[in-house]
Amino acid sequence: MSMDIRDDRASEPSSAPSTGPAAGPTAPLQTDPPAPPAPPVPPAPPVPLGEDETAVYGWVLDHQSADPSRAAADLGIAPEAGRAALDRLIALRLVVPEPVAGANPGRPAPARAVDPDAVVTALTAPLQESIHESQLRLQRVRDDFERLRERFLRGRAEASPCSLEVIPSLEEVRAALNRASAECRTEMMTSQPGGTRDPEAMTEALARDTALLERGIRIRTLYHHTARFNGPSQAYVAAASALGAEYRTAHELFGRIIIFDRELAFIPDHLGSWGAVAIRDPSVVAYLCEIFEQTWTHATLFSEAGQDGLERVAKEVDLTIIRLLAAGLKDESIGRRLGMSLRTTRRHIADIMETLGAESRFQAGILASRAGLIDDGPTGSTTAAAGPASGGDAATPQP
Repeated sequence: MSMDIRDDRASEPSSAPSTGPAAGPTAPLQTDPPAPPAPPVPPAPPVPLGEDETAVYGWVLDHQSADPSRAAADLGIAPEAGRAALDRLIALRLVVPEPVAGANPGRPAPARAVDPDAVVTALTAPLQESIHESQLRLQRVRDDFERLRERFLRGRAEASPCSLEVIPSLEEVRAALNRASAECRTEMMTSQPGGTRDPEAMTEALARDTALLERGIRIRTLYHHTARFNGPSQAYVAAASALGAEYRTAHELFGRIIIFDRELAFIPDHLGSWGAVAIRDPSVVAYLCEIFEQTWTHATLFSEAGQDGLERVAKEVDLTIIRLLAAGLKDESIGRRLGMSLRTTRRHIADIMETLGAESRFQAGILASRAGLIDDGPTGSTTAAAGPASGGDAATPQP
């Protein structure tokens, strides 16, 4: 089936008699009206100029001539490269030939180099308009998603009367943490178990914390003692402390947590996923803040990193290992509580047994008890109250 919208009758001879005057011998011939003049060729699209075009432009500027062969010879480029460069300059209207009436057609015409400022506006106008339209489309998309975000937050608040929200994926956790950081007004408290830190993660953490500190936000962070022996952690703490952040270490921690303004807390989702749980209930958040404050009070300043400080920390780590061995914990559990790898934990245990002269873990516990090395742990310990410490991976970004 034809989709031509023209009237087929227009191509057929008409059988109807003519109603106009008969065309006699003196009737003038009717001709089609003259075609309208062709529109001017739009300027060439903005394209990067190469070295050849730049050199030929300078040559035309100096010699006032459109002679590609001579330009190529003077500039030391191939003749075809000189011709191509001149053609591009003419197309971009950076060079304008100016033929002289009566001049020899075989001779190159004079030419002038045009001021680039007189060309660039018209040349880049289409690109500028395209960028403007793209920016408008981008803003419309952002406005649409902002409306969705407002609806999402409103719906989430209505659906979570208990002020607990499970955030299932790592991407959503990061988005929630970034939003909480941006909205933070006074302070951020974090507990970050584990002794090993990735240098790249520490660099990202420093940038994030710097932005908070520059807004006057107080930052306090708890680490395991073992973080003192980690190079990236030492560099990060030194840089952030100079900006006003505060860091302390403890032999045991109650788990990973981030608290904003004593109103919003994030803890890992312990179902084995990369998710997290956001807590807004005032009573629960206040309880978590109290646990943090108790641990903070009895923790050791990270800045005490001299030899005496490190020896004291190392001794406290060994005493904690002895106490946990006596309590019957396995090597893996001890390592998680102290933020150590399994290999490091077993090396500490071997050194302790050798120092005590014990041949078994059980004997080491008995000898340590007789020597008065086992007690109830530091006053105000919160490990039991808060549950087992978690030194493994968690959804919340580190440090």
